[in-house]
Amino acid sequence: MAGKHVAVLMGGWVNERPVSLASGKGCADALEEAGYKVTRIDVDRNVSSVLEKLKPDVAFNALHGPFGEDGCVQGILEFLNIPYTHSGVMASSLAMNKVKAKAVMQAAGIPVAEHLVVNRHDIRREHPMAPPYVLKPINEGSSFGVLIVKEDQEFPPQELGRADWPYPDVLMCEKFIAGRELTCAVMDDRALGVIDIVPLGHGFYDYDAKYAQGGSKHILPAKISPIVYQTIETLAVKAHQALGCRGVSRADFRFDEREDGSGNLICLEVNTQPGMTPTSLVPEMAAHKGMSFKDLVSWMVEDASCCR
Repeated sequence: MAGKHVAVLMGGWVNERPVSLASGKGCADALEEAGYKVTRIDVDRNVSSVLEKLKPDVAFNALHGPFGEDGCVQGILEFLNIPYTHSGVMASSLAMNKVKAKAVMQAAGIPVAEHLVVNRHDIRREHPMAPPYVLKPINEGSSFGVLIVKEDQEFPPQELGRADWPYPDVLMCEKFIAGRELTCAVMDDRALGVIDIVPLGHGFYDYDAKYAQGGSKHILPAKISPIVYQTIETLAVKAHQALGCRGVSRADFRFDEREDGSGNLICLEVNTQPGMTPTSLVPEMAAHKGMSFKDLVSWMVEDASCCR
């Protein structure tokens, strides 16, 4: 209902701050256009007291990365009894932890890549699994800290021994799945379609490929067989539900398409706070379904609640 007072939470102090500011601006502008009263909050560590004084009707969570999508800010909003968008405390925390999310998805029958938990200091001289594989921080987003180890690499990446290593020592090591990068958004337990992401000038779908203009090409609907397309939509909804997600989420997949039909389709992860920038995937999928950006963010505000 237009006229509600919506606090748009954006920014923060983590690596994803620039993306969050872009997401937050786009959402705030669209909500104002839709008739909502909007207050833009560049989140810092006193966000609880700011919200307590402001007393908005709804908090629109446009934060990305740690604190914004790992259950922390959701817990604050629950404590203050302010209805908020996206997933709740438990689902956010689960989905942000790549290892625990895989365990939940695997138990639900969703295919995931072979993986193990490693300490960077223990694997500096010997591969933890046969290359190719991928090393990822367990609780980061936007491809920060991702290292791809190719088949012909004799040793693990030298970056692991850096004295100024900016991520936690414990990492996830995941078997590299070759093939296409596919993604599917889920909104209110319904799939919005599948995009084939083709990075342009990048080895993989890294930070710049995600957010820079021209960093990647999005093919919507993805040109894959109808059976694979439907399977991805089904698995995305299944992952959304298994993790307990609410509102809008996005599941990322790798599809190793082979002529003999033996290729793997695996779910990489579920993003409970998908980007809402001009180059983001969820608004594109919603538009493909006939929903404008203004209608999308308005739906998210009306869907907001506590105890999510």
